[in-house]
Amino acid sequence: MMPSIHQSKIKTNKNLTILSIESSCDDTACALVQSDGTVFAEQIYSQKEHIEFGGVVPEIAARAHLSHLSTLVKKTITQAQINWSEIDAIAATCGPGLIGGVIVGSSFAKGLALAQNLPFIGINHIEAHALTVRIPNISSVQVQFPYLLFLTSGGHCQCIHVTNIGEYQRLGGTIDDAAGEAFDKVAKMLGLSWPGGPALEALAKEGDENAFSLPRPLYGRPGCDFSFSGLKTAVANLLTGYENTDTLPRQLAADIAASFQKAITTAIINRLENAIKMVPDTTLLATAGGVAANQYLRKRLLALAEQYKLPFIAPPMKYCTDNAVMIGWAAIEILHQASNTNKLIDDISLLPRPRWPLSEMSERFKH
Repeated sequence: MMPSIHQSKIKTNKNLTILSIESSCDDTACALVQSDGTVFAEQIYSQKEHIEFGGVVPEIAARAHLSHLSTLVKKTITQAQINWSEIDAIAATCGPGLIGGVIVGSSFAKGLALAQNLPFIGINHIEAHALTVRIPNISSVQVQFPYLLFLTSGGHCQCIHVTNIGEYQRLGGTIDDAAGEAFDKVAKMLGLSWPGGPALEALAKEGDENAFSLPRPLYGRPGCDFSFSGLKTAVANLLTGYENTDTLPRQLAADIAASFQKAITTAIINRLENAIKMVPDTTLLATAGGVAANQYLRKRLLALAEQYKLPFIAPPMKYCTDNAVMIGWAAIEILHQASNTNKLIDDISLLPRPRWPLSEMSERFKH
């Protein structure tokens, strides 16, 4: 449950300036964002500490956030040339995510808010991704409600009907691995460096996507849930005898990468086509999350949207992955919505959470 909403000094009839922090996984980020969409400054540290392990180690991630966050905040404020008196609120991710990192980021932000006598806005990481496409000037299309969002990253894979701020209907999601996790694990099987998604996409450009017939999990079935574990197993079976990736011929690896990318994208498109039919009132198709940076997938999503005569929106690459700009923008959207319902928000008592369903977001506006 949300904490009780109590009086804050935010005046939402002005152009708000928000200092925002993101620390839900392995990117430490800070930004200063204004409600007209201006990004005064942003800093991000993509943690290199995990490379030798081939994936994110939660404790190492939390320690890295703790080591770098203070410096990033100082650099952001210096870059923006803004005084604390010009900042209206501080926002930070409070979940879902790796709980150590979420605790570090949200606690640091709360400390700043208390020290500077500013309201604190706790942000749901998934909600922030969902609202990224509404940042002004992010595209030539002005995003209106309702819209269909395909959220795809290393930890999340969902179809979400976004009907308003705080109002989200989850139409379907993964029943096992997220798409980004599947990309990373297949990349690791092929001996590629971490993070695996971009490396696999690059290798796939050298391969024949029709070289291998791989399964399209749940293809043709009702609904818009996803499943990728069987596809990973099929790739593993192709690699029998190549447990030492140093002996894997590059052309074979490229063909497997291309065939995998085609299979997973084809499955995704089929599930999204069902999702579009489930919400005939949707005004556009949007995507967000780290996997949304994949250009092969973007082209297929654009073609699907055009098939149904819908605009297609994808954030710029740097806003697909985890970033603090989306956290600041989500805070602005929430504050304006709260103003419309005569509720003023200060979430200083909000506890960090490893899981935080979108279905709870409407609670902010019900007190």
